[in-house]
Amino acid sequence: MAVTPDTRIGPEPLDYVSTRGAAPTLRFGDVLLTGLAADGGLYLPQRWPALPEGWQDLAAKGYAELATEVMWPYVVGSIEHDRFAEIVADAYATFDTSEVTPLRDLGDDLWLLELFHGPTFAFKDVALQLVGRLFDEELGRRGERLTVLVATSGDTGSAAMEALRDRDAVDVVVLYPEGRVSDVQRRQMTTIDAPNVHAVAVEGNFDDCQDLVKAAFADEAFRSRVRLGAVNSINWARVMAQVVYYVYAAARLGGGPLSFSVPTGNFGNVLAGWVAQRAGLPVEQLIVASNRNDILYRFLTTGTMAMEQVTPTLSPSMDIQVSSNLERLLFEAMGHDGESLAVLMSRFREDRTISVELAGLPFVGETFSAARYDDEATKATIASVAARTGVVLDPHSAIGVAAAGDVRRRADLPMVALATAHPAKFGDAVTAATGSAPEMPARLAEVFDRPERTRTIAADLAAVEGVVDELRRA
Repeated sequence: MAVTPDTRIGPEPLDYVSTRGAAPTLRFGDVLLTGLAADGGLYLPQRWPALPEGWQDLAAKGYAELATEVMWPYVVGSIEHDRFAEIVADAYATFDTSEVTPLRDLGDDLWLLELFHGPTFAFKDVALQLVGRLFDEELGRRGERLTVLVATSGDTGSAAMEALRDRDAVDVVVLYPEGRVSDVQRRQMTTIDAPNVHAVAVEGNFDDCQDLVKAAFADEAFRSRVRLGAVNSINWARVMAQVVYYVYAAARLGGGPLSFSVPTGNFGNVLAGWVAQRAGLPVEQLIVASNRNDILYRFLTTGTMAMEQVTPTLSPSMDIQVSSNLERLLFEAMGHDGESLAVLMSRFREDRTISVELAGLPFVGETFSAARYDDEATKATIASVAARTGVVLDPHSAIGVAAAGDVRRRADLPMVALATAHPAKFGDAVTAATGSAPEMPARLAEVFDRPERTRTIAADLAAVEGVVDELRRA
């Protein structure tokens, strides 16, 4: 679907507004440090900037160069261009390939966009290596300190801890669902030896962790006292950084129309693809690929969003029933009517279900498709792709590849499936599917040799606030 971007946006700073319409309008630096809006909404730009002129050719200069120019309109007014370029280059120098997010040909014009070449072997590194450095820059300029509270379904926690470890102006507390992340994912969080980062297990699921983070932000006294910030995809900077790899993939494939298949739970990753489309990227289709926790599939196919019991699966990072970033898409589809959206989201929390008329939401049905897969189908995809191509997929990436084949609208256009994690992070699932364990990178294997450092708390706001206070003083 062709989208005409707002080309009027040039060097002028963007205003950011909350999806619920009652929080102050902010500029990028404040949005970066604020995270969740004071009214419980999520910040996003009031208008959408266009992609830089000649974006199709920028990729040839390197990922960092393209990233700087794609993101520049979002940060104008908060940082000088040359300094921003330095920070971006430094962030992506931490990846183990100069391409940062390389493409792999799977045949039949199906491509795999590998997003797991960063320090923690997951796509969250692409955004968080940058966000950590932007925190340093903004906090240093202001002479302030921040407490970052993170909810993770597996990968965000370790990526945030790795990006923010040993930084003087930031304390980090990560909440992860006890027993619901892979062994590797847990150890990546609990074995980081840095005084300012802490992993805390919560007796519950990811949605409980996410609700606790939002509740902490809603406690104005606590939020102000500890200067609370966020690096979950509720933070706009996360989404902004993820837009880049959609543009990079399109440029590497010739700059013409293409489609993407995205394994997603919290909707942030696929939302970034939609933002790229709004900026002028010729995206024809965005496939939302889900596991058995299929709230997004059900919403995009029926218009009903209903919370159900979270089912543990082989793809734990997608074991979610409340997809926060969908709120940003609904805000756009509802014409920036924050008051009506606030009522809708409040009703969803109270009744655990809402229904909307998809035909009344412009662009949603035209751009988005959805598919869902259980564990058996996931393992079958891992096995078949390995047998056919020699490429080993983690279970999340396998769901994206399966959906790319099943609901692809146009075979004459490139289809890019996003590979969100290294298969070794989910070795048990890969072994069950293929009969062989995936090769373990040396840096990942090291987590099994280091002592773990964690604690377990109840899914209770008072417990969370108490542990944050304690760990900030440690």
